[in-house]
Amino acid sequence: MMSTLTRISRIVTGLIFVFSGFVKGIDPMGTAFKIGDYLTAFGMEWLDGIAVPLSILLCLIEFVTGMMLITGSMVTIASWMAALFMALFTPLTLVLAIYNPVSDCGCFGDAVVLTNWQTFFKNIAITLMVVFVFARRRDKTAVLPVMTGLNATLAFIFIFLLFMRYNLACLPVIDFRHYSTGTNLPGAMAVPPDAEPDKYDIRFIYEKDGVQQEFTLNDYPADDTAWKFIDQKSVLISKGYVPPIHDFTLVTEQGLDMTDQVTGQPGDVMLMIARDLAESDRDGLARGYDLGLTLQNQGVRFYIITATPPNEARDMVTGFDALYADEITLKTIIRSDPGFMLLHNGTITGKWSYQNLPDTEEFSGDLNALAMRTQTKRSSRMVTVIAILTVLLAVAVTLPFSLKERNENNKIKQ
Repeated sequence: MMSTLTRISRIVTGLIFVFSGFVKGIDPMGTAFKIGDYLTAFGMEWLDGIAVPLSILLCLIEFVTGMMLITGSMVTIASWMAALFMALFTPLTLVLAIYNPVSDCGCFGDAVVLTNWQTFFKNIAITLMVVFVFARRRDKTAVLPVMTGLNATLAFIFIFLLFMRYNLACLPVIDFRHYSTGTNLPGAMAVPPDAEPDKYDIRFIYEKDGVQQEFTLNDYPADDTAWKFIDQKSVLISKGYVPPIHDFTLVTEQGLDMTDQVTGQPGDVMLMIARDLAESDRDGLARGYDLGLTLQNQGVRFYIITATPPNEARDMVTGFDALYADEITLKTIIRSDPGFMLLHNGTITGKWSYQNLPDTEEFSGDLNALAMRTQTKRSSRMVTVIAILTVLLAVAVTLPFSLKERNENNKIKQ
């Protein structure tokens, strides 16, 4: 009975770790951005340069620890890794829940967004399972032989590193954000006519005998002249409807809002998104400039979108229409710097990093057909990745039992 409970606990704990590492590994750059938020919140901005390596390491540790627990490979080491991981992050999430320096912990990437208190209570539940798994770490139930477990662990590391490398180079295979392909920007930014508005409570501040006091609209001293009005303020009672995309604003150098003109323009519009033109990949920018000239000659609108201050960007956007946006918004739209997004009648039909951008010669004729071919290839890759992961998990769960059964049969034959 205890051995069965141990095995179930290992599998459940392992699946949680695998899921957490996998969804973050889909978007390691997004995880790096979240780590950067943590570093800023705790006054450690000087470590921003290693945010990407830390992101890769974090995703790898979670995924491999989970796979080791599921397969029974090097269970003692895996139990220690899980225990140390939870010992570090459970107190951290409590601090985040109390002080709220970062609104979303990012523990499940953009796939599942939790509040900081939800994250803390989730970690408490996981910690209870991890404690049991750690206490039973010497239980040999469905544990792989040492060499088999070592080989399996090395295979997990190799496969997952390749997976993250692809997502870093070619954009996440699954886009969990609101700027995914197929999203109609004007629709995602619109507020329905019957949407619930924000509700506020108006508070009035009066003073009497040197003492200030707050009143509501129902009890303020309207007829008592001894009270002197000082100020009023609005207190948010409940948040109203917030559209999925509510922070997408494009302005010219002069501050003119061009968001509606760009997203509402009929036909094709190509956006080259370069967060920081001084830091963006040089070869990527060169390819973007070349593509921009080609599209402009074909009559296709091409915009460079950047968070670089206009006075710094001016010399690097000469000859193109440049618009300016918030850097965090641009990080959310696309992880690559530069990255490219094709709109057709305001709908996102294609997204590319500078590393998987098709050759300029391919951007002729029907751009949506090109985007569709690209999307089909990415969808095929996504299906392949999910299939491989499913097979990997199935083998991981059944392999220890298969080896145990084979060993028992060998003993019987002997």
